[in-house]
Amino acid sequence: MTVQFEGAPATTAVRVRYFAGARAAAGVAEEVLSIAPAAPGPVRASDVVDAVLAAHDERLAAVVPACSFLLNGVALRDRSIEVGAGDELDVLPPFAGG
Repeated sequence: MTVQFEGAPATTAVRVRYFAGARAAAGVAEEVLSIAPAAPGPVRASDVVDAVLAAHDERLAAVVPACSFLLNGVALRDRSIEVGAGDELDVLPPFAGG
């Protein structure tokens, strides 16, 4: 799936993996999204999250606000961080248990 913003430069392919409730809401375990930056400059993690929301319906939109994210296996705390081609974003809803 390609999500490209009008007037944006070339896209960046990012693998998005969904876990638990996010997987159920997305209807897929993973996908590769081709993402263009929302503003001039590089693709940011926020662009990837926006593309995820644009690619799916309200079921995933209801889950994402409670989710945490990993970018290449590292907790994502700053959504302004640059995302490169081939990077991997994990969407992790809260997990129950201990």
